[in-house]
Amino acid sequence: MNGTEVNLATLVGSRICHDLISPVGAVANGLELLELAGAARGEELDLIAGSVGDADARIRFMRIAYGAAGDQPVGRPEVIAILAAMGRSGRVQVDWAVAGNASRAEVQLAFLALQCLETALPRGGQVRVEMQGTQWKLTGQGPKLTMDPGLWGRLSDDRPLPGLTPAQVQFALLPQAAARLGRRIRVTPVEGGIAIEF
Repeated sequence: MNGTEVNLATLVGSRICHDLISPVGAVANGLELLELAGAARGEELDLIAGSVGDADARIRFMRIAYGAAGDQPVGRPEVIAILAAMGRSGRVQVDWAVAGNASRAEVQLAFLALQCLETALPRGGQVRVEMQGTQWKLTGQGPKLTMDPGLWGRLSDDRPLPGLTPAQVQFALLPQAAARLGRRIRVTPVEGGIAIEF
């Protein structure tokens, strides 16, 4: 994709997430009203509440990962809340060890890198996100590591990825988003896993 296509894709991502967050929030509000009205909390309402919470977290994650990014900060509590909610239903647990707020563009890189790491951890695992100075490092470790050399090899350059599937789009977007910030992606093996730095 060229720069215009990437910009349009991020605007589309922002628009979709913006339009979805309202109805998901309305369902959550409806559940609260049912509880206030004295509705008995059973398995059905628990299932709906869990699904709504998961959908809300995923939409907020996608809005940052795939939406338009800028210099405005993303608060640490917001990031931790999103990752904790996703972790309740996901196989990968994330330790966000970044102190303080970070720019939306940098958090976008971290979220895209996180999705890359998730593909390498099919049986689950842990990802630690750290920042030293201006350098970010995400380390993913788990019981099994599965990596497509074609995908992972392209993170360090900006060549097109032929035959890319929707589940792999983060591998195309991460190096382009990094290049817009004047950064390069580095992938290094670690004991029991893989690390992504930028």
